[in-house]
Amino acid sequence: MDVFLNVFLPVILYIVAIILLIVFIIVGLRLIKLLDKIDRIADNIDNKVNTFNGALKVLKNASDGIASISDSFVFGVTNIISKLFGKSKYNQKEEDIYE
Repeated sequence: MDVFLNVFLPVILYIVAIILLIVFIIVGLRLIKLLDKIDRIADNIDNKVNTFNGALKVLKNASDGIASISDSFVFGVTNIISKLFGKSKYNQKEEDIYE
């Protein structure tokens, strides 16, 4: 039993450690290759998305223009309506306060 613990056990542990080291090196190399492929795919997707930037900028400017026109139209209509209906009630209340 003493011979097994002193001679064979360290040899078995060294062999297992060497096998694990080789396995970790192989897994590390495969992970590096996988990360390189993922990096190439991400660059490809980025290039394809950048080709649409011009069209998206045109759409954004068009939507901003339409929104500002509709906002000014709604503001004008509400301003006219408030002048027509709001002023008479406001003037009556104001005259009641001073009398």
